[in-house]
Amino acid sequence: MTESHRVFTISPDRPFLDALAAQLLAETTGDPLLLGGYTVLLPTRRSCRAAGEAFLRVSGGKALVLPTLRPIGDIDEDQMILDEVPGLEEPDLGPAVPSLRRQLLLARLILSWPREGRSITFDQAARLAAELSHLLDQVQTERLTFDGLGALVPEDYSAHWQETLDFLKILTEHWPAILAEDGALDPAERRNRVLAAQVSAWLESPPNDPVVAAGSTGSIPATADLLAFVAALPNGRVVLPGLQRGTGEDEWAAIGQEQTHPQNGMAHLLARLKVAPEDVAEWPSAGQKRRPDRVNLAAETLRPAETTDAWRSLPALPPSSLRGLERIDCVSEGEEAGVIALKLRYALETPGKTAALITPDRSLARRVAASLRRWEIEIDDSGGQNLGDTAPGTYLRLLAMAAATAFSPVALLALLKHPLATGGMAPGKFRSNVRILERHVLRGPRPGPGLEGLRAVLQDRKESGEIGLRDTTALNSLIGVLEGCVQPLAHAMAGASTPIAELIESHLAAAEALAASADADGGARLWSGEAGEALANFFSELHQSATVLPAVPNGDYVPLLESLMSAQVVRPKFGRHPRLNIWGPLEARLQHADLIVLGGLNEGTWPPKPSVDPWLSRPMRGAFGLPQPERRIGLSAHDFAQAFCAGEVVLTRANKVDGTPTVPSRWLVRLDTVLTGAGLDPDCLQASKWQDWHRALDKPTSQVRIAPPEPRPPLIARPRRLSVTRIETWIRDPYTIYARHVLRLVPMDPLEADPGAAERGIFIHRALETFLKETAGALPDDAVERLLAIGERAFGPALSKPSVRAFWWPRFERIADWFVQQEHVRRQSIERSLVEVHGRLEIDAPGGTFTLSAMADRIDHGVDSRYTVVDYKTGTVPANSEVALGFAPQLPLEAAIATAGGFDGVEDGAEIDSLSYWRLSGGEPPGEVHIVSGDAMQMAAAALEGLRRLVAAYDDESTAYLSVPNPGRATRYNDYLHLARVQEWSASGAGDAP
Repeated sequence: MTESHRVFTISPDRPFLDALAAQLLAETTGDPLLLGGYTVLLPTRRSCRAAGEAFLRVSGGKALVLPTLRPIGDIDEDQMILDEVPGLEEPDLGPAVPSLRRQLLLARLILSWPREGRSITFDQAARLAAELSHLLDQVQTERLTFDGLGALVPEDYSAHWQETLDFLKILTEHWPAILAEDGALDPAERRNRVLAAQVSAWLESPPNDPVVAAGSTGSIPATADLLAFVAALPNGRVVLPGLQRGTGEDEWAAIGQEQTHPQNGMAHLLARLKVAPEDVAEWPSAGQKRRPDRVNLAAETLRPAETTDAWRSLPALPPSSLRGLERIDCVSEGEEAGVIALKLRYALETPGKTAALITPDRSLARRVAASLRRWEIEIDDSGGQNLGDTAPGTYLRLLAMAAATAFSPVALLALLKHPLATGGMAPGKFRSNVRILERHVLRGPRPGPGLEGLRAVLQDRKESGEIGLRDTTALNSLIGVLEGCVQPLAHAMAGASTPIAELIESHLAAAEALAASADADGGARLWSGEAGEALANFFSELHQSATVLPAVPNGDYVPLLESLMSAQVVRPKFGRHPRLNIWGPLEARLQHADLIVLGGLNEGTWPPKPSVDPWLSRPMRGAFGLPQPERRIGLSAHDFAQAFCAGEVVLTRANKVDGTPTVPSRWLVRLDTVLTGAGLDPDCLQASKWQDWHRALDKPTSQVRIAPPEPRPPLIARPRRLSVTRIETWIRDPYTIYARHVLRLVPMDPLEADPGAAERGIFIHRALETFLKETAGALPDDAVERLLAIGERAFGPALSKPSVRAFWWPRFERIADWFVQQEHVRRQSIERSLVEVHGRLEIDAPGGTFTLSAMADRIDHGVDSRYTVVDYKTGTVPANSEVALGFAPQLPLEAAIATAGGFDGVEDGAEIDSLSYWRLSGGEPPGEVHIVSGDAMQMAAAALEGLRRLVAAYDDESTAYLSVPNPGRATRYNDYLHLARVQEWSASGAGDAP
């Protein structure tokens, strides 16, 4: 045969590997031994595994001696065929440098590179090293050298590019020496040499048995050389995937110039083989069905841009070109994932039917896998899972983070709630103790650093009586266990920097100790399963290469670890559904399924955005000989075209992703244009029924109307004592009183709570109280300075927080100045001030005595023997109308207590002159005095009478504690809205939202 007659193609409408296997089986007439003499070269290891399955599938499961299946895209020494050539010694190429070791070696060079005062962290160096590794692979894949880099930057280019080339001396001057010292090669360079060695071996001793190179497009120059040599062998054949035959010369020339075209790579390969596209033969079909109309539709849709004027005169499309083709435009990525999962699940209803999702969108792939679990289906996702996101990977990251933050509450609690953390106890007991630790120690202000800080908080809570002896004993035991587990890691991270090998050893020792349970060793639990095995291999390789890095600043260990782990992927080996798959475009090459779903068809996702080279500009890449980023779009287009020609195809996209509108993929836009040019409505492909069915999955069979809660506890459970501030809550939201005082549900403090608005008010109240008590009588000359000194003591440790020091303290300084000025004037008309004074008043009610309590901020006794009740407000001051209508009864009720002699220091029958709010904002102005309009005595009497009616109403067991009965008067802050399910019943129309 001539060389042109040794090049074949398998049309994209035929399953590539099945067609390949069928013809080879036909050639060997079913002789299993004869087939074993064939050598089949395929692009990847995955395609080799899939080819073995295809041979078994086509043969009907008969016993076979499979041909020699070898990958040429990710070839290793043990995949070479040189050992089959008699008398030829295998060349000593040396090993490929492990990717992690290469990254660390390059990171070391980056860290030592002069930076003129600019600092760089270890994780930044690791990420830059990964980019340098990528550049190395690109250059070596194209069989270029760095010798010409210096000539790439003319004088009129930005100085930035010259700095970049200086930085790249890491690769040109230092990296070769390091590789030589290691006796290793870069992976791409080694692959080139292996393929070249294979060609040399066959040149010296050509194989007698058939050699078939199938599925490769020759995008790698070394692979293209091998394909050219195979095509020249007497028994060699090259089988291309989906070559577009019958193309005119002008169009083929345009394809060769357009890097984004799916046939561009094969156009260059055929030029390398010196074969015209019309000379490429179709691989024998072996009785397989064809769909030429779909192939023609794909070719028309993806035709070169400069020839798209042909769309003006398109002929009518035959119905067969659209048969089995659907398109679904979803509202969101969540709906897209649900529709795809439903489509895949439906495929399983047909016995033996296979289905696959092909998408480069990893987020969509994870969503689909999660959606399928509703039917207890575990799908094989070829993209795998990031090592850092697996259960053991997350556990080790959380442990490192907890140690790096001196076991701060958020980081510590995230670690202790991980399923692998059991601290040598039974899991149930450990979780129970962790909940006690969270409730009594971790909630509220952040404890001191380290586990010693937890002990200090525990001791304080014990002494104050907030925690009992039993819980104290359990927590002391738990903290002791944690100290025993994490002490090596805490010690290693205590200094400024530590060798990474020491950090790894202490990290893993702490992880194993904390992962131990009452009946299992920590190592056995941590390193089990596929994820545990992958994690063990990662840390083993990292530990072996750790000496290449200098001591790591302890603040850099966690981000460095996360950066290195992000490049590792864990793929399941077994236990997934045999008929469903999720493939990335690379993994989908040469694969086949009865139903193909092409998901994530949005511009920027599929095809991807052209990557931005951090090292070389586009002109520099062209001058250097590197392909432009658009070539990746051409490869993606070829993947799309191959899958588009399958028998049953569904095209999906989401109109919005993460709430942001998206643009349809250029291939979908082209398809719509072709359909329109052929006189068809593009909406004819829409299959909206799947969206309807997906929505119906979660739609309730009947609409449940949720009514607002109406709890009616027995009289004995209803509160008989409330403060004046709780009375206002009782009026505005009775349900809060029910939850707080009947159910006794108290909101938990947040973790690592920064002082909020409430704490700010407490600090200011405390400072003013102390100041007034210490400066009774005439004000001293240094009153402002004394108030500021008292304020510093009142704020206490909170002043160490930057937000408090920067925002609150300047406001308090302004408040202090205003308050002293106010006091200078006020003290001329008052005899004395009562501050933070307790008061109470008992009220006869149908259910028994009801006690009203109060803590008045300030009651001033005037020289005219009348009293003024003052309330400090650091927030909003109630409007006069709210006080008059009874929705803000605090000051009138305090006045009622005062007139009844309920406050210490206030005589029975006291006359109230006025009610006053002092707004202390610290802004402009820093303070304001708001006197409530109206007669204070009358307001006090009205408020007391209103309270009597309120108590009497709730002493009736038929009165319910409603949630926000008057939405317009709802409380500003409400901790119980979720418990009252306000959003549910207000959405159903049963009530009004606050």
